[in-house]
Amino acid sequence: MKDLIITNKILNWYDIHKRSLPWRKKTSFKKKQYYTLVSEFMLQQTQVKTVIPYFNRFIKNIPDLETLANYNNQKLIKLWEGLGYYSRVKNLKKAAKVIINDFNKKLPSKFLELKSLPGIGDYTASAISAIAFNKPLIPLDGNVERVLKRYLNLKKKTNSKRKFN
Repeated sequence: MKDLIITNKILNWYDIHKRSLPWRKKTSFKKKQYYTLVSEFMLQQTQVKTVIPYFNRFIKNIPDLETLANYNNQKLIKLWEGLGYYSRVKNLKKAAKVIINDFNKKLPSKFLELKSLPGIGDYTASAISAIAFNKPLIPLDGNVERVLKRYLNLKKKTNSKRKFN
């Protein structure tokens, strides 16, 4: 019962305080998946406020997976310029090609299939699963882990382990 109360409090807080972000706008299911994929790659090691203008420009120039998979590499790097960590955009393009070739142009909904894509680890696979497919997974970063440890009164590292499906 206590867990349900805290869950509801967190969800209610989020509903009231969530930011309006371009990748959260109402759109088709297919675009939502693409926007989630792009934004999660951009948000790796980068603050939300920094990502917003890059995301908007990226989506304007590269509106879908097919365009991304065929986009000129030099233009792609130029579009990403300023976000740093250029391996992310290279992996994003590779992931688009894999999605097109191996998943019938559809972002996979299974956690392990997402993890098989270039540039996607546990956190990003969890985030995409939760956001794009409404799966009950938590993208667990260091901040979330610290809050949960305090809430659950876990003091030792051995008391909590990340578990991914």
